[in-house]
Amino acid sequence: MRKVLSFSLFLMLGLVASQLLPGWLGGAHAAFKASTDTLLYVCLGFIMINVGREFEIDKSRWRSYTADYFIAMATAALPWLLIVLYYIFVLLPSDLWGSAEAWKENLLLSRFAAPTSAGILFTMLAALHLKQSWIYRKIQVLAIFDDLDTILLMIPLQILMIGLRWQMLAIVAVVAVLLVIGWRWQARWNVRQEWWRILGLSVAVCAVTQGLYLATSHWFGHDNSIHIEVLLPAFVVGMLMKHRHIDTPTEHRVATGISFLFMLLVGLSMPLVTGAGASGATEPAEAALSVTASQPMMPWGILVLHVVAVSALSNLGKLVPLFFYRDRALSERLALSVGMFTRGEVGAGVIFIALGYNLGGPALIISVLTIVLNLILTGGFVVWVKRLALRNATPDAEDPETSEASVVG
Repeated sequence: MRKVLSFSLFLMLGLVASQLLPGWLGGAHAAFKASTDTLLYVCLGFIMINVGREFEIDKSRWRSYTADYFIAMATAALPWLLIVLYYIFVLLPSDLWGSAEAWKENLLLSRFAAPTSAGILFTMLAALHLKQSWIYRKIQVLAIFDDLDTILLMIPLQILMIGLRWQMLAIVAVVAVLLVIGWRWQARWNVRQEWWRILGLSVAVCAVTQGLYLATSHWFGHDNSIHIEVLLPAFVVGMLMKHRHIDTPTEHRVATGISFLFMLLVGLSMPLVTGAGASGATEPAEAALSVTASQPMMPWGILVLHVVAVSALSNLGKLVPLFFYRDRALSERLALSVGMFTRGEVGAGVIFIALGYNLGGPALIISVLTIVLNLILTGGFVVWVKRLALRNATPDAEDPETSEASVVG
C-alpha cells in the first residue's frame, strides 16, 4: 500500500514542479525538459521490457488464449470509449462535437484509461498470498493482453494524428516485423536479466528509436520523420528473454526506484496550467496547436468533479470480465474485474505520448489526476479482490493449463 501511495505522491510532486520550474529556470528550462524527457523514455523502456518479460504464453495452445485476448481487448476498449464520449460531449462545447480534430485528439488522450497496471497488481496480489489462485493466473493473462492491446492500438491512433503518409506505412512495417520476431523467438534469448542489464537494453532501445527519428528528421524534415514510440520495441525485447525470476532486495529497490522516477518525470512533463482559469485559456501558443489545448481551464473544484466521474466511468468499463467465465462463481468474476481497475505506468506513458502531439487543456489535467486517484484507491481495490476471492474457500489449485481455456460467453 505504501508503494502505491508513493506512486501518487511522486506523480503529484512532478505535476507541481512542472508549474514552478519554468519560472525558476527561465531560459534553461528547454534544456532541462529535453533531458528529463530522454530520461523518461529510458524509464518507460525499462518498465516495458519487464512487462514483456512477464508475457509467458504457450504457443502450442495459442487457440486457448483467443477468448482471453478478446475479453482483454473489450476490457481495454470499453473504458477508453466511455472516456472519449465523456471528453467530447461533456468537456467540449457543442460546436466541436462534430469536429474530426476533436475526436482524434480525444481518442488518443483517453487511451490512458485502457491499460491495467500489471506490475503493481501482480505484486500486491502475490503479497496477499493469492498467487496460486485462479483469479491471479487469469488476471495475469488479461492484464498483459490489456497492455499489448494498448500498445498496438497506438499505431492506428498515430496514423489518425499525422495522416496516412509513407512514414506511417514504414512504421506499420516495422511494427509487423517486431511482432513476428517477438512471436517467433519468444523466450528464446538466454541472457542475464539483472536490473543493470535491463536498464542498458532500455538505453539501447531508446537510442535506436531516437536515432531513427533524428536521422529521418535530418533527411526528410521534422514533419516527415519516422518516430517509433519506445513502448512496442521495449516490450518485444522483454518477450524475447527467457524469463528468469531474480527475487533479491536490490532488484526490488531498483525496479521500484525507476518506477517512482518515471511517475515523477511524467508529472514534470505536464504543460503549464497555473493561472489558466484566470485568463480563461491556456497559453496562446499552446492553444493554437490543438483543440484540447485551446479549451479554457476550469476551476479546480469543477476539475475534481470531472476526475471522480472519469474514474467511475473507466472502472465501470473494466467490469467486462464479469459477463464471461460463467463456469466460475460470481464473486470470482467480480474479483477479476475489480483487479483490472488499477492504473499505473503504461497509462501514464500514454499521456506522455499525447503530450508529444501538443494535447492539453482540462482533459489532460483530468487524465493525470484520474491516474492519481486510482493509484490512491488501488490498495482498497486489491483488498476487495482478496475478500471476494476468499468467499470461494482456499485459493484455487487447479492446473493452469486447463484453467486458461475455460471461457464461456
